[in-house]
Amino acid sequence: MAPTGTTTHARMDAPEQDPIVRLGGWLFKQRSWLPIPIVVALVALPLDVQHPLALWGGVLLVASGQGIRLWAVRHIGVISRTRSERLGPLISTGPFAHVRNPLYLGNIALWLGFTISAGLLWLAPMVLLMLGVEYHAIVRWEEGLLATRIGESYRSYLTRVPRWIPSWQSGATETITGAYSWRDTLFSERSTLIAVAIGYLILWFKA
Repeated sequence: MAPTGTTTHARMDAPEQDPIVRLGGWLFKQRSWLPIPIVVALVALPLDVQHPLALWGGVLLVASGQGIRLWAVRHIGVISRTRSERLGPLISTGPFAHVRNPLYLGNIALWLGFTISAGLLWLAPMVLLMLGVEYHAIVRWEEGLLATRIGESYRSYLTRVPRWIPSWQSGATETITGAYSWRDTLFSERSTLIAVAIGYLILWFKA
């Protein structure tokens, strides 16, 4: 079973004790559509190209986010893309040894980077707040689901590895040996890489 931060599809059978968890379950099913308001804003709003430092700062942030995603996908494999109820083993290697949700952190960095590259610095805090609330709710729901399905080994993982702030002194136990090949990693991540390229082409045409 992959830890939280994956796009693994599963039934909504996790405990739903509070509204945040219920919201997270609903958002999980809608997760492919969550960035649409950001996309609309980036396409519709006029760019502010007077800040070259913002442009390259955004590019660096996008590259960092994509790098985090590639690192995570290399350890978690194609299970990060599955839409079925098939669940992989608990992964605590690579970035998953330091933070439980590296894929979501990578996503946040990607969208913040695009917003900053567009010069829409005033929009960046709103993007961070929106994605932070959405992913936090999803993670709360996922954690309940994974704790129910995996049991003690996952609950132990929760105590060792932080949810959002990476810890480089984590004592997470590695449960798999090695990682997926870079060829498989890039193939699994191809849609995100293509989306990043298209996103910057759109910004270039607008500029």
